[in-house]
This record gives sequence, structure tokens and C-alpha cells, in this order.
Amino acid sequence: MRSLAISIILRESIKTTLAKAKEIRGFLEPLVTLAKENTVANQRKAYSKLRDKAAVAKLFSEIGPRFKERPGGYLRVIKRGHRAGDKSPIAQVEFLKEDNEVSESEALEEASS
Repeated sequence: MRSLAISIILRESIKTTLAKAKEIRGFLEPLVTLAKENTVANQRKAYSKLRDKAAVAKLFSEIGPRFKERPGGYLRVIKRGHRAGDKSPIAQVEFLKEDNEVSESEALEEASS
């Protein structure tokens, strides 16, 4: 869970299996809630879960302030079909963007429609 959460924080969007995508929300969303209030104690709590300085820094400098007014639901899980090898369901996990921005995945969906 830790490495998956770090990847989502640093890249803001990843593709993984649907089961992992659903499970990561319970791990990552409380960390974003911690990051909404930038205190040393909250940074230490987040670091104890993630163990990655770059991820904690980005979480508190960019992601936390972005969702300051939002009460929850920071991640979006979009189903993306099945993996070629074993046909397991694939999903894209990404942070929500600001209201006026369109994410890359939404632009791809609109283009394919």
C-alpha cells in the first residue's frame, strides 16, 4: 500500500488493478485529510505511514491545500478495461482536479466519444 500511495502522490494518476484501486482509497484519503492542516505533528504522522520525504512534502505543499474546502472524496477511480495477460480489471486512480480544470483522462474520454 505504501509504494502505491507514494506513486499516486508523486504522479497524481496511475493505472493499477481494480482491487488495489479500491483498497488504496482507505489508506490515502486519511493522509490527504491530515495534509489539509500543515502542522509538524501531522507531517510526522504522514511520514510514519509513507516513509518518503518527497511524497510527504508534496502532500503537504500541493495536495493538502488543493482540497482545503473539500470534506472528503479526494480520489477518483475510473475503470479502464482488462489487462491483456490475465484479464484482470484495470482502473486508473487519480486525484480530483480543480472544478475548472479537465483532467487528462476526462479529455481522453471526451475525445473518444
